[in-house]
Amino acid sequence: MQKKEDLAKDRLLWMYTQMLRIREFEERIKRTFVEHPGVIRGHTHLGDGAEASIVGALATRSENDLAMPSYRCHGYPIVLGTSTKKMMAEIYGRKDGLCQGFGGSMHLADPAHHFPGTSGIIGQAIAHATGAALTAQVKNTGQVIYCFFGDGSSKQGAFYESLNMAAVWKLPIVYVLENNEYQVYTHVSLEDANHAAGDPLSQKAKAFSIPGVTVDGNDVLKVYEEVGKAAERARAGRGPSLIESKFYRFSAHGNAITVPPVPTQFPEHEAIETYGKKDEYAAAKAKDPILQFRTKLLGSGVLSEAENKRIEETVRAEMEEAVKFALASPFPAPEEAVKYVYA
Repeated sequence: MQKKEDLAKDRLLWMYTQMLRIREFEERIKRTFVEHPGVIRGHTHLGDGAEASIVGALATRSENDLAMPSYRCHGYPIVLGTSTKKMMAEIYGRKDGLCQGFGGSMHLADPAHHFPGTSGIIGQAIAHATGAALTAQVKNTGQVIYCFFGDGSSKQGAFYESLNMAAVWKLPIVYVLENNEYQVYTHVSLEDANHAAGDPLSQKAKAFSIPGVTVDGNDVLKVYEEVGKAAERARAGRGPSLIESKFYRFSAHGNAITVPPVPTQFPEHEAIETYGKKDEYAAAKAKDPILQFRTKLLGSGVLSEAENKRIEETVRAEMEEAVKFALASPFPAPEEAVKYVYA
């Protein structure tokens, strides 16, 4: 892995572009609830605010490494190269989606791009990814598994069991604990006080005698540096690491919508409004990871205003095409409803 100071211009611009693609994809999903009411059924869990954490981590992977996140999962396959058209179609429940419309937002899968799949079960990725790491070790594939999960998932028994096994067997896995400050509607300060003591959460690594680091998840290059060290350790056969990436979730827990509001049981930024902390949200937006990285790239001369405009226009056009593709895609036939049910 290159040091962050040595990253070439094209690599830095690639990272910036992926962050913009994630943000625009999530924004288009929000707009769908306003522009096309009823098109998206069920929950969507958005990752706006997590762009630097996702891109910084995945920028360190080798070609065949797997990414296994939780149900807040849209950003990862975008970085891995999955078609945004097929992703949008899947979220819209259409036949041309990644899973032919049967998976939806929380159950995306694209094995061809090293994205085995996700689940709506809290913390499921932790055990699944640990099993994948054991497979990689036994088969000597050279793969590192990137496992992503939220701060709430670190309370699951599977978290402790999986990290213990990974530590004992020195499995090639990096655990990225995404602390986005809210567990559904509960702020992390209340979580620590009432549910799971420990700040920073990376200190949980001490129980397994593995490295534990907390990093500013709004800084894509800091994430890249720390996750890169952990990936190199895993690839060298020295076992797992726990990285706590701290950032702020800009959208409500699920089914987020944009202004102007439309009738829904999930108003915009519900978690924020419930606790009456509009100033907290405003402060977080001032630290927007995309804004920070753009300012850094413009200031260093890596990015020009003209290049930035071109990238933004390209990304918007891509996501507009994804929406058009998804809306034009047919629904699965009713008789196919049980086709992929095996139990």
